[in-house]
Order: sequence, then structure tokens, then C-alpha cells
Amino acid sequence: MENKWMRAALPALLIHGSIGTVYAWSVFKQSVADYIGASVPNVEWAFSIAILFLGLSAAVLGHFVEQDIKKSALLSTLFFVVGMIGTGFSIQHKSLIGIYIFYGVIMGIGLGIGYLTPVKNLMLWFKDNKGLGTGLAVAGFGLAKMIFSPIMVALTNSFGLWQMFIILAVVFAIMMLTGTALIRKPLNWHEEPLVNKFKPTAFLKNSTFIGIWIMFYLNITAGLAIISQEKDILADLTNAQGAVFSVAAITLVVSIDAFFNAAGRVGFATLSDHLKDRNSVYKLIFGISIIMSLLAYFLPDTSAAMPIILVATFFLINAGYGGGFSALPPLLSDRFGMKAISKIHGLALTAWAVAGLSGNQLASYIVHGLGMTYQTVFIVIAGLYLIAFLVSALVVKPTQMLVE
Repeated sequence: MENKWMRAALPALLIHGSIGTVYAWSVFKQSVADYIGASVPNVEWAFSIAILFLGLSAAVLGHFVEQDIKKSALLSTLFFVVGMIGTGFSIQHKSLIGIYIFYGVIMGIGLGIGYLTPVKNLMLWFKDNKGLGTGLAVAGFGLAKMIFSPIMVALTNSFGLWQMFIILAVVFAIMMLTGTALIRKPLNWHEEPLVNKFKPTAFLKNSTFIGIWIMFYLNITAGLAIISQEKDILADLTNAQGAVFSVAAITLVVSIDAFFNAAGRVGFATLSDHLKDRNSVYKLIFGISIIMSLLAYFLPDTSAAMPIILVATFFLINAGYGGGFSALPPLLSDRFGMKAISKIHGLALTAWAVAGLSGNQLASYIVHGLGMTYQTVFIVIAGLYLIAFLVSALVVKPTQMLVE
């Protein structure tokens, strides 16, 4: 079938739905640490390295994705599947370095290529609703954790921890190869070479691109600071108020978070299709996040409304976190055109690479390094969201700099 659902949306969901399981690392990091005899903080670095290499590979290989999305989808499959298999055998041999290499570096490269591959294609097929198109793909990335986490737990219980990685490597290979076979650009789209050589350094001098990079980075950093600590924050509140959240309730909240993350990816990006300037959706995300963070900070732990406010804050920050990803490609295409969008998007994703290193560490440093309460994290991220709002309003201009 030659339509946007079979040639763009379904392949995107198959590819992103596979590579998005990188976010499930938090589900089994304790099990990995126990199995190989390492500390959880040391094991956590595997995830940070994966996000770092996602951003770096996206920036470096954007031109490759631009040229041939079938080859880039195939290369992404190769790196991601080899990374999964290598991670499984590294766990079996209790090699932390092996986990860093396979889960962090090799899978990370597969993530970067795979993340970029469907995005431009979706915007070409959904040319009148670019936000909806990218929202569908990036929603698959967000939903992957929610869908596969229980499957991973079941496989681990039935077959073993390292065996689970090998089994899922086969499943993801089938999914991603199917996506590779289906994905194709519209027949009426002809990829023309750029008139002027693409110069990444030119974007380092462009205030609008710099502004987009900064607000994207701040949204991820602030979001990760909360997302990475949700279980601990809820447990802390339970200790302050007594039996507020049981273990099962905390698990349920975290699971529903994944739904809001995915819903935000579709909702905010689709909303941007109906706004005069797509940048306005970021102001909305940051405004909501500021309000909720301040409420979570100033409301006393002992307040009866605190559990409700806290859960609502988690849900809305997750929605804004996801929406920041899906609204990015259409915003970049509005400012810089479609010709080199994969390269430009890849450059912007370096913000994700940096935020992947700083977001988790920010909350951990505030709580464990400085000995402050979890509520302090909320006032810090409220400040980050405020800076992001000001950058969006004052630095990201509506003027275009089309790449030809």
C-alpha cells in the first residue's frame, strides 16, 4: 500500500517502538547491578552513555540519514540489535565495561540513527500536519517503556536476566527489519543536493538555533531531574504523611507517567500544527511546568492536597517532556526548511546528549550531594523552566534562515 500510514507512520512506530526501550533501563538496573556485583550508580552510567552517543551519532550521521532512509534504518537495526546481544553476554560474563560498550556506545549509535530516520519521512508524508506526523513517531519512543517493561520482567522471571536481552534482540530485529522494508519517501519527493555546502558551524552563530538548543536542553534536564527521582519523591512524601503511597501505588503512578509522556508527544506536536508560530507550544509547556513545580515546592508535605498536586506535577512534566521532543522537528523545519532537516535535527539532538548526563546528576547532587530535600529539586527546575520560557520568548525569533 502506498500511503502515509504504511510508508511512514507504521515504520516509525516499529523502529521507535524498538529503540525506545532504552528507557526501560531503570526497570532492571538494580537486577543488573546485583547480578554482576556492581553498584547501581556505576550501572546507571550505561544509560547516560547511550543517550550521549545517541546525540553524537545523530549529529555526525545526519547527512547519511538524509541520503537514504532505508540504509539508515538497516544500519540502526544492526547497531541496536548487536548492542542488545552484546549487553546480554556482557551481563552473563559480569562485565561492566562490556555493558558500557554494548548498551552505551553501540546501542547508543543505533539509537541516534534510528531516532532520526523516520522523522523527515513523516514530515514529508504528513506535510499539512507535520506535528501530528512527528508526534506519532516520537510517541512510539515514549510508549516503548510502558509496553515492554512488563514483558522484560516476565522474560527475566521465566528465562533469566541476560537471556531476556538475547530474546528481545530477535524480537526487535524482526520489528525494525519490517519497518526498514516498509519505510519510503513519497514518490513525488526528489532529494536535491544543497546549493551551498552544509556548515554546522553556521548554526553555532545563529541566535534562533542556539535559543532552540538551549530551551530543548533545559526542558530535558528539568524533566529528567524529576522523572529520574519520582519513586524516591513519592516514598519521601509517604514517610512524611504516613501511608500515602504503597509500593503498588507508586508503581502505578510511574506507569501512568509513561502514558502522559506519550500523550504529550502527540498532543503538543499536533497542537503546534494549529498555532501561528510553533514556538508558542514551548511557551505553553514551560508555563505549565513552572506553575506545577512552584506548587509542588511551596505546598507543605503535610498538606492533604500535596499527594494530588505531586502526582499532577509528575503527569504534566512528563507530558511537557515528551512534547518537547515531538514539537522540535516541525519547529526546526519552519525556521530552516526541509532540505537538510535531518542534519539540523541531528545537531539539535546534541542537547539531549548533554542533558542525558546532567539531568539525572542534578537531582542526585541536590539530594545526596547537598543533603537537601526532594522538594528543593522543584524550585531548581522551576528556575530552569523560567529560563527556558524567557529564551523561547526573547531569543527564538520567527524569522527564517532557509538552508538551500
